[in-house]
Amino acid sequence: MDYHELQKTKVTDLRELMKEKMPDQKGVVGFKKDELIAMLAENMGIDVPHKHVEAGLGKRKIKAGIREMKIKRQTALAAGDAAELKKYRRLIHREKRKLRRMMQLS
Repeated sequence: MDYHELQKTKVTDLRELMKEKMPDQKGVVGFKKDELIAMLAENMGIDVPHKHVEAGLGKRKIKAGIREMKIKRQTALAAGDAAELKKYRRLIHREKRKLRRMMQLS
């Protein structure tokens, strides 16, 4: 079992696994999923992967670009330019997806 499989496992299954692997641990029912995963990974000797951020990409830079595109989208909406509106909607969508991918574990 690796770290990504632990993340995909349901909380109830993680709690049962925790009771099997660490029977002396108290308050397993009160732990959140992230806490359970961290404790199980440490106990089972599973390495926690680091976040992988591509070089040259910064969260602040992408968010600033999104804000600028939203302003341009508003002007296109006010002007009634459907082509420009669609263009900026798609660009904003792509940038938001890039931002979400950046934040996921590799």
